[in-house]
Amino acid sequence: MSTNKPPTELHQAITDLKPYFLRAGGFSLFASLLVLAPSGYMLEVYDRVVNSRSYMTLAMLTLLVLAAYVLMELLEWVRSEVMHEASLQFDKQLSSRIFMAIFQANLKRIPGGSIQPMNDFRVIRDFMQTPVVLALMDAPVSLVFLVLIFSMSPVLGWAAVIAAILQTFVGWLNERSTQPPLLAANRNAIMAQQYADGTLRNAQVIESMGMLRDIHRRWIEKQREFLALQAEASENGGFYQAVSKFLQNTVSSLLLGLGAWLLLRNELSGGASYMIVASILGGRVLAPLIQVVTQWQSVVNARDAYTRLDALLASVPVRPASMPLPAPQGALQVENLLASAPGSQVPILKGLNFALQPGEVLAVVGPSASGKTTLARLLVGLWSAASGKVRLDGADVYSWEKNELGPHMGYLPQGVELFDGTIAENIARFGVLDMSKVEVAARTVGLHEFILALPQGYDSPVGREGAILSGGQRQRVALARALYGKPSFVVLDEPNSSLDEQGDAALAAAISQMAASGTTFVVMTHRTSVLAVANKMLVMRDGQTQLFGPRDDVLKALNEAAEKARQGAVVA
Repeated sequence: MSTNKPPTELHQAITDLKPYFLRAGGFSLFASLLVLAPSGYMLEVYDRVVNSRSYMTLAMLTLLVLAAYVLMELLEWVRSEVMHEASLQFDKQLSSRIFMAIFQANLKRIPGGSIQPMNDFRVIRDFMQTPVVLALMDAPVSLVFLVLIFSMSPVLGWAAVIAAILQTFVGWLNERSTQPPLLAANRNAIMAQQYADGTLRNAQVIESMGMLRDIHRRWIEKQREFLALQAEASENGGFYQAVSKFLQNTVSSLLLGLGAWLLLRNELSGGASYMIVASILGGRVLAPLIQVVTQWQSVVNARDAYTRLDALLASVPVRPASMPLPAPQGALQVENLLASAPGSQVPILKGLNFALQPGEVLAVVGPSASGKTTLARLLVGLWSAASGKVRLDGADVYSWEKNELGPHMGYLPQGVELFDGTIAENIARFGVLDMSKVEVAARTVGLHEFILALPQGYDSPVGREGAILSGGQRQRVALARALYGKPSFVVLDEPNSSLDEQGDAALAAAISQMAASGTTFVVMTHRTSVLAVANKMLVMRDGQTQLFGPRDDVLKALNEAAEKARQGAVVA
């Protein structure tokens, strides 16, 4: 039975570029053979021109070698263009997939949910055009040169083989000495970059509380550690590059001297010209190996990037296409829901069960860390359940194709995020702008007049992360985005945390208005203002259902429990 694993997604994408590599390799073959043109020109000048003293022969030989130079450079240019096309095709194949994988990894809180995979992808893509890859394409021609040397003299051939083995050994030593510090340096560079990104995101907190000096000190420590490792790798690599160049510089002279020794012993057929040709070919045999050794850092970087990117794509496989489903009406059913945060085995939700009919409003209350936000994420299909299901109109929300379900769902998370663009674009979820729907959503949350008062109205840019808006205004824009297009199911996680009294009233009115037209709402809240428009209530504690039912019944049960607790305290 075969145990061969199928190729990974990244490996398959590179394998698909095989036609480009073969084409570039063909051009490399001819370009490498033309490298012999200067040697041929030199030998012909010595042999024909000097002996015949013919100006015409010199002129024709010069034209031929110039033509060879032009053709060689043309082939080199074409080869580079082919590899550039290969890198573009690679980008076309995987760039969207990697973007989606980063997005999914971020949702699932697994390694890779940052900008680093895009940098790794760029490293691999650019590596295809580096001198290392082109040198590897020249390697087959080195074997041709080696055969030619053997045909002149087995002694010279074995000398060239020994030189190639020594060069390979130098490359292996270079790998052993530079790989560990380079990999560690790359990891530290990534950590330093992520630390800097986090610092920029929290610039206001750092500045206001005078934390900049200490934060900067920690970043400098990470940066210095990265630079020290990089310097160690550079020093080791520099030593072996010097050894490699020494071999390259001496092998031609050694072959020339060895050829002369053979010639003096009458053991070199072809005379002095073969001695010179063998010396030149010996240098060409080692040229690809020299290129690989001198560019070894780029090899390690590309290999490290490949490993990380391959692991990311394996951890976030492509979702299979699902069958199209009809638009949901808003009937929600939560069945024995058990869930943990991604990457954790500690349960947060423990066996939740409840159901809502279209148009019902559920208020979810409970102390901090009771599982309200986790429930919100599972209701909209961001996280998967360890067991149990969240069903909307009978279909599993997590498995539902989000591009299909998204227009029928609204979500307002605790941490409000707006994106660089206009207010209208943010409300319309950056889809096709339907200004009538945008205005309806803005009016629903009481934002229309404020927007019209802005100099550019709905076309006003919100700035980076909504910087030109106040916290309450950002939350109301995000709320309008959640209600855009009158979705059938809406989940709001602490929607009034940044709202004033007027915003609270607008939120309650919006929920009441849309629920009356059939939209189902689930609202996580600590405030009592939403309770006035809720007809169902869920009280959570430690990830479990403490109470669930009609709002008035639940409030009555809570009041009775509070009264009993108060009386017990008085008696005690």
